[in-house]
Amino acid sequence: MSTYELTMPVSDEDIKKLKVGDVIFITGTIVTGRDDVHHRVVKQGKKFPVDIKGKAIFHAGPIMKQNDDGSYKVVSVGPTTSMRMESAQAEFLAKTGCKIIIGKGGMGPKTTQGCIDNVAVHTIFPGGCAVIAAEEVTKVSGVEWLDLGMPEAAWILEAEKFGPLIVSIDSEGNNLIDENKVLFAERKGPVVERIAKKLDFLE
Repeated sequence: MSTYELTMPVSDEDIKKLKVGDVIFITGTIVTGRDDVHHRVVKQGKKFPVDIKGKAIFHAGPIMKQNDDGSYKVVSVGPTTSMRMESAQAEFLAKTGCKIIIGKGGMGPKTTQGCIDNVAVHTIFPGGCAVIAAEEVTKVSGVEWLDLGMPEAAWILEAEKFGPLIVSIDSEGNNLIDENKVLFAERKGPVVERIAKKLDFLE
């Protein structure tokens, strides 16, 4: 495993060197987008109003505070379960040129293939660290599609060394979560067998 600091927009070469298990910190533009944002782009065919080519989409529903001058401050921005975007993620990558997906948990075969086809990665932000994530955002540059509501809107964030982000799907199609499931299943059998000898209800 390696650790990288990336400044956006990133190139295909930046993405290709990342492997599952690597940790990255990113500086630059991150835009939030959950189910409604992805469905507007993919299912409704609307053009995403923010240029995120070579940048990052964050599966998150932030809590924002509006300042007296009309600007916004991030109060909390924790990751949303990424699998909710599985049906639309690959096409979203193709339509927007986004290179880094940030979320929680793993994603499935469609997104894995999308990362191969579009030279992109999916990364996991540690759960339970929403306030820390907010502190790594230096500025809220704007918001699009606010009609969707605060958590579902596309918030344009500027961040400094945002992370740690663990690469869970790389551009070669390796999927860390799927690999871990197989590994953990292999380890589980002998452990359960050993414990079951002492605990009848596990038989």
